[in-house]
Amino acid sequence: MVSILITTYNSAAHLKACLESVLQQEFSDREIIVVDNASSDGTRAVLQEFETRARVIYNDTNRGFSGGQNQAIMHSRGDWMLSLNPDVLLSPGFLTKLVEAGESDARIGTVCGKLLRWGPGGELTNIIDSMGIYFLRNLRHLDRGNGQVDRGQYEAPEYVFGATGAAALYRRTMVEDIASGGEFFDEDFFAYREDADVAWRAQLMGWSCLYTPQAVAWHVRRVTPERFKQLPDEINRHSIKNRFLMRAKNISLALYSRLFIPIAARDLLILGYCVLCNRGLLSGLSLFWSKRGSIAEKRNWVQSRRRISDRELARWFADRPFSLPAQLPKT
Repeated sequence: MVSILITTYNSAAHLKACLESVLQQEFSDREIIVVDNASSDGTRAVLQEFETRARVIYNDTNRGFSGGQNQAIMHSRGDWMLSLNPDVLLSPGFLTKLVEAGESDARIGTVCGKLLRWGPGGELTNIIDSMGIYFLRNLRHLDRGNGQVDRGQYEAPEYVFGATGAAALYRRTMVEDIASGGEFFDEDFFAYREDADVAWRAQLMGWSCLYTPQAVAWHVRRVTPERFKQLPDEINRHSIKNRFLMRAKNISLALYSRLFIPIAARDLLILGYCVLCNRGLLSGLSLFWSKRGSIAEKRNWVQSRRRISDRELARWFADRPFSLPAQLPKT
């Protein structure tokens, strides 16, 4: 069984189309769990239309993406769990192709597909949104192929660092293995970068992420690096906080020393922007500092359970996207 987990917050614009695409999946052994984080637009009216076909949980407060997804995981029963944004539209064979790819090797903990852009006018484009995530040496994490026209340059199955949480299939065994303090998605993150944190933690513990191009979906992309200055301060504050939070939990001193110069250069750029252009964003650093107690506990837990050496992990932090070819059985 696949448990499809959706967290909504003022998601009315695309939610109905998203849920309809889920119900049209060829893969029939599934359950749908939706957690609404106190939406104030028409989201709840849309969800009421689907209450006979999905389990819907209405929260009185906004628990963030991380809290909402963890809540959905607690109520799930599937061997696989699809983390799905409410602004993603799935092709009919999406789930089938993801599960087939994931079942090819027990070491695969995450599977992602070909995620293209769902345009502002509702058009389904061939502009790439994400073909998996990768890390640069300065600890920026980006989506492979983002903004490129899909011309078949990502048509081979590959092992990648991780998957965007907009549409990522997770094996339950992995979820239970890497959940820290019962949290698969770290709730200190609230929202943004939590999927990269999961990917890093999974890599440390020896799980692989497989990209399969046969699974196709479309995503409305709102948060991109080039739109940093146009995004609300609340988003950017969480983004800054979570950059440092993710590092504090997951990186070893040896790997940090190896990457110190590019990391420091990026940190100075961020700090300089905050001081010179928008001092309100400095509160992101205060938020990070306020989490220091739980960060220390989570770091100790993560580092005590790691199974992969820094030498193996370091190859994923490069000046360009790194991937490994995957040979999957033909179906």
